[in-house]
Order: sequence, then C-alpha cells, then structure tokens
Amino acid sequence: MKNVNALNDALIGKGQEVSDLDAKINAAVLDDSFDADSFKALKAKRDSAAAQRDAIKDQLEEERANQVAASLNNGKPNKLTDNEKSVEDQFLTNLKGMMTGNAKIMNEVTSSTDADGHAIGLTIPQDLQTAIHTLVRQYASLQPYVNVESTSMSSGSRVYEKWTDVTPLADLDDETATIGDNDDPNLALVKYVIHRYAGITTITDTLLKDTAENLLAWLTSWISKKVVVTRNKAILGALDKATITSTITTFDDVKDLVLTKLDPAIKTTAFFITNTSGFAKLAKVKNAMGGYLLGRDPSQPDVRTIEGKPVIEIADRWLANDADGNMPLFFGDYKQYATLFDREQMSLLSTNIGGGAFENDSTKIRVIDRFDVEITDNEAIVKATFKNIADQPGNLVAASATTTTPASK
Repeated sequence: MKNVNALNDALIGKGQEVSDLDAKINAAVLDDSFDADSFKALKAKRDSAAAQRDAIKDQLEEERANQVAASLNNGKPNKLTDNEKSVEDQFLTNLKGMMTGNAKIMNEVTSSTDADGHAIGLTIPQDLQTAIHTLVRQYASLQPYVNVESTSMSSGSRVYEKWTDVTPLADLDDETATIGDNDDPNLALVKYVIHRYAGITTITDTLLKDTAENLLAWLTSWISKKVVVTRNKAILGALDKATITSTITTFDDVKDLVLTKLDPAIKTTAFFITNTSGFAKLAKVKNAMGGYLLGRDPSQPDVRTIEGKPVIEIADRWLANDADGNMPLFFGDYKQYATLFDREQMSLLSTNIGGGAFENDSTKIRVIDRFDVEITDNEAIVKATFKNIADQPGNLVAASATTTTPASK
C-alpha cells in the first residue's frame, strides 16, 4: 500500500505540474514579448513532465494489479487449484512442446484453422482466460463500462430497441381481445464480425524452464496488458463515432450535458469520460460561489463528479486531443451505446524459425484475441469537445464581501 500511496501522490503532483506548464505556454504565446527559444524550452519541459506523468500512471496501475494478485493469494506465489491443475498442466505441456518445436504437438495446434484459413494455434483454457480477464480489470479497462456479450460465432446479428423508441404495452380492456401487432417498436439490426487482434513477443529459455506457476503468471500479465490496450482502443474508436455532439465553452455548457442532451431514462446510469488533459482543465473551472466544478463522491473520495455523475480519466496517449487541440468529454450510458462481442477464443502460437527467431536464437510467441465492438444505440451518449471553459459568471462570495452596510446614525 505504501508504494501505491507514494505513486498516487506523485501522479497528482506531476499532473498539476503539467497543468501549470500548459498555463505558462498559453500565456507565453499571447505575450507580445514572445521569445521562440524560451517557448521551445518551456514546451520541452511540459512534454517531459507529461511523459513522466504517464509513466507514473502506468506504474501505479501495475502496482495496484500486483497488490490485488497478492491479496488474492494472501501474499503467496500463485498456486493452481486441484480442479485447475490437470487442465493447466496439459496446457503447459502443450505450450512448452509447441515452443520447443515438438512435431506431434505442433501438428495438433496448427491442424485447426479459422474461417480465413489461419492456424488457430493453442487455445488458452477457460480458467486461464478468466484469470486474464480478472487481471484486465486492474489495468484501467474500459470493457466494464460497455455491454459485453459472449458469442461462439464468428459473425452474427442482434436486434436492439433504443430507449427513445420504447413504447408501452397496449391496454386491452377486454380479456378476450386480440393482441394486435400495430404497435411494433422501431427495432435496429446490428451486425457484428469478429476481428482477429494479434501480437508477438520474445520468450526466454529461462522462462520456458521455469515453474508452471511462474510461466502462467508471465502469460496472464503479458496477455492481459495487450488485451486491455487493444480493447480500450476499439471501444474509444466506437465512442468517437457518437452522433450527438456539443461544443463546450462555459460552466453551464458542461451542466447542460447532464440536464438537456440525453433522455432522462439514460441519464440515471450515465457518467463522464475524458482524458488527463481534459480532467486537469475541468478541475480548475469554478462556479459563481468560487467552488470547483468537479465535486467528490463522499463514499469514494478518489472519484470526482459533475452534477453527481462520476468522471472517468483516460491517459492522453489513448484518448488524445483532436488535431486542433480540442479535449474530449463524453457523457452517457455506454452499456446502452455499444456492445463488445467476445469470441472468447484466445490462442497462442510460437516459432523459433520465423520473425527473426532463427537469427536471434530465440522463441517468438503470438497471442490472438477475437472480438468486435459495435454501436447499438447512438442516442445513448453525447460527445463534447472543449479547449477553455470559462468560470461561471458572478462570484457571489466576492460580491458579498464588497457589500457595505449603511452607517449607523
């Protein structure tokens, strides 16, 4: 816990430093005595601080994941349960055999192919996939925020009804009346096609000779990081296609996202998503009383809120500003907006010949994740952008302080 607290404090401090440097850069470009060299040095300092801030955030997430893993095992090394051991032992035997070029095992893992003729490889067992998805949630995954549907098909379709199109059931006064079909809701057909997402890394001979538990720990850690980054990118890509948009320049514009932009039924389960730059900018906006726009959830002090709605922060490198420097701010119910269709067929394949493995006397391992993200209700979120947000006009505290009382007679 000590490391987590230290990293969290460092992240807050470095984030503030980046915000302060951004403010100095904005002031410098507007200064009539603008100096190009000083501006360049200031910008380099800001970029360096931003890179360090992102590195601290990554390390904080890593440390939190390590603590979760340790707490689940009472601080002891991961051990396989009796029920898992036979399945995992067979998987590890096949994995090591595949990596060392065992002809029999290689024939088995490459004999099955997908619809496009690609070798599927060694399918990761369900228990290990569960462990991977559990760890994924510790790496700031966006997957819990959207709807997730498991599928055994490589493609398919689903029918969805938007909240704004939902109609009530017909009121039939007569118990013998025929139920009509003239009040059908407006249904939308959503098609999905499972995509293959793959990555390759090098595995050392030392790890191949290590214990089953350590090899599994390495696999779950490496794959989970790849999975969370890949799926986050696909989810953010879907969010960027939102059709309800807004440009924010004032305090009240932010409040209007909650008050007027979405159907009331959706607002009850809605929350905000922005990047680190946007979060820092929002944190400094003040209301008419001199208080800050961002509040705190009394039950979760680390959670910031706007109008009682949580604000989720995503690193700039994943959720970037647009080409004009506008920062993103999403608001809505993301489970209504998008569905991740999960094929749940992760697989591994290795080689000591291709991909430079032969030349470097190493073993390359490839992981494939199969899923698709599709928009199911494009009226469930609003996508806003902003550069600067003006404080709410009329600081009532200042006005009160300057009010004078009539002199006594």
